[in-house]
Amino acid sequence: MLVFEDVSKSFWTGTQRKVILDRASFRVELGNSLGILAPNGTGKTTLIRMMAGLEKPDEGEIRRSCRISFPLGFMGGVVGKHSATENARFIARLYGLDPDYVEAFCRWLCDIDEYFDRPLSTYSSGMRARFNFALLLALDFDIYLIDEGMPAVTDAEFNRKAGGILAERLVDRTVVIVSHQAATLEKFCKQAAVLRNGRLYVFDTLEEAKALYDYTA
Repeated sequence: MLVFEDVSKSFWTGTQRKVILDRASFRVELGNSLGILAPNGTGKTTLIRMMAGLEKPDEGEIRRSCRISFPLGFMGGVVGKHSATENARFIARLYGLDPDYVEAFCRWLCDIDEYFDRPLSTYSSGMRARFNFALLLALDFDIYLIDEGMPAVTDAEFNRKAGGILAERLVDRTVVIVSHQAATLEKFCKQAAVLRNGRLYVFDTLEEAKALYDYTA
């Protein structure tokens, strides 16, 4: 379970304070995926990063009692001067997994030949995105975090293979996805929320969330 209790988060933009969350309380229970609708620029990525533990709240408490992924497409967490081989094996050990398996899985899915043994700093943005996506799929999580604003992988064959694996994985996993389009959420979630002006309004159904989102657009 993922629980937010009276969580607040804001940033100083240089001219004003931008409020991302204002005393928000909600929970994500395993088996009940959640879609969050929010206009661009309202803090979708910050919210996902807080769920993953990459951002800390200004106030309140975030509790995690299950394995929560880093955001899909997240480019941090790996070291540029190290190869994909070294990064994959190191991350595997952090998560208590078999380094041989994680390396082999990522090597197969990325399909970047000899570059897999070269430093990530020599990769193109697309190659690095492929490795990060493969690394996410090689690990085992209870809740997967998806941010529509993260960089996309443009290689068609990789998208076909990785997309198929992700679809199979999500059949029995919980998803939290943030998007500014309701159609994106329909593939994953029945329950939905709307993030607007620092407030998170949680509904039992996507239709209820869409009604508020469209009304306040």
